[in-house]
Amino acid sequence: MRAPMSSSDRLIHWLAAQEQRAKWFALALGIASTIAIVQNWHPWPMILGLPFCTIWIFYAWLHGERQLKLINLLFTALYVYGITRWLVLGA
Repeated sequence: MRAPMSSSDRLIHWLAAQEQRAKWFALALGIASTIAIVQNWHPWPMILGLPFCTIWIFYAWLHGERQLKLINLLFTALYVYGITRWLVLGA
């Protein structure tokens, strides 16, 4: 009899099953973020870039790609800082 899966095991299996769909969504977010940069639609590049980085952090973590995870953690921290600053200081 198999032991029940822990919540972290269930998360890993769910992430693996959703990987291709999430990567297509991340691509759409990246394109939208780039358009927002070109059009100067502040703060949308940060708002769209944050989930983009979060998706790549999860998949870098899932596959053990340490460098990719660290790069995206850095960008995530910068996006969180920028969004927080925008919310605090106003538009």
